[in-house]
Amino acid sequence: MSKRKPAAVNRKAKEEINKKAIIWTGSILLVVIIVMTVLIILDK
Repeated sequence: MSKRKPAAVNRKAKEEINKKAIIWTGSILLVVIIVMTVLIILDK
């Protein structure tokens, strides 16, 4: 049983890293979209 517990902890850690990566990627894309929108508005 002791072997299964660290495996569960490792899976949770990997899921947290994946969530952080998704959040970072989403926020960067959002910033790029906002900047492009502002530049298009100011260009007109």
